[in-house]
Amino acid sequence: MARIDAFLKLGFAQGCSDVHLAVGIPPLLRMNGDLVPIKFRELGAGELEGYVEEILTPAQLDYFRGGNDLDFSYVSEDGGRFRVNLFFKATGVGATFRSIPTHLPSLEGLGLPQALRDFCDLHQGMVLVTGSTGTGKSTTLAAMIDHLNSTRSLNIISLEDPIEFVHPSKRCQVVQRELGTHISSFADGVRDALREDPDVILVGELRDSETIAMAMTAAETGHLVLGTLHTTSAVKSIDRIIDALPADQREQTKSFLTHSLHAVVTQNLVKTPDGRQRRAIVEIMVMNRAIAKLISSEQTHQIPAQLLTGKSAGMQLMDQALLDAINQKLVDPDDAYRFANDRKKFERFVTDTTILPDLQIGKSGVGHGDD
Repeated sequence: MARIDAFLKLGFAQGCSDVHLAVGIPPLLRMNGDLVPIKFRELGAGELEGYVEEILTPAQLDYFRGGNDLDFSYVSEDGGRFRVNLFFKATGVGATFRSIPTHLPSLEGLGLPQALRDFCDLHQGMVLVTGSTGTGKSTTLAAMIDHLNSTRSLNIISLEDPIEFVHPSKRCQVVQRELGTHISSFADGVRDALREDPDVILVGELRDSETIAMAMTAAETGHLVLGTLHTTSAVKSIDRIIDALPADQREQTKSFLTHSLHAVVTQNLVKTPDGRQRRAIVEIMVMNRAIAKLISSEQTHQIPAQLLTGKSAGMQLMDQALLDAINQKLVDPDDAYRFANDRKKFERFVTDTTILPDLQIGKSGVGHGDD
């Protein structure tokens, strides 16, 4: 058994989402959003390098020793699956292990809105799932793929970095390809997928202009494209896509968004009232004529107003979703307050009043704005 497995077994037996290992500090566990150290000595440079080198293939080891960050999936001896990132920092090697549940998540089990099931019924175009790192985008997409796999007969090609959830083919053929193992880039993966008779293409991350352009081509030519962006709202997602492509393609990009982008789902993970779990709370934008007009006229800043009034179409602002979750006692109001955009609306629900800015001003003389 690799020595690093002992840390992983200890951490994930306690229900953590991530294990962090770095030179000069004890191992840290991400418990319901908070980092907690375990009772262990500070890790030495040679010690940690030895731990991580035990689980690398020769090719991975050569790549990492060349000074490159490394992303890969790892299966421990007891069958646990992890997404791993190895990196170098000032004091030496660092590693982050994220637990991948062995069971596939469902949209119902995650408590996600009906709108996400409706998006799985689409036959072409693009649906984006966005959010900052660690907000559960991969889990939501895995649940959408499993829903498709269970309800339709399709050829699904999933491009991932690395492969996390493993999808056995049910009604669909699910082809999972990993960046660095099966494909050299997401853009190349989409280009290859278009020659493989796909119905659905999942792009693990729209991280550069070439990948975005290829994904747009796929969505425009009769395929359903699911993708992710590290953006924190529908408006920022749309602006990111427009800004990522050359200026001379701006009108073409806006035309694509208005005709082929069906929806943007943006999510945060918010603690439950008992603090023992986190729940995905989502903002949803569904493309309609009004939003298309705002994109065409470059008035995307007005899109939130459309989300506010678009409940009948399945739309909701993040603040709306957070307030609903508080009223249904699904989330901790103090944690919800931290994710709110208009925090004034949430102050009356806060139980830990020390997090309110007015009280912080009174204590320290220094105020902290809502951002």
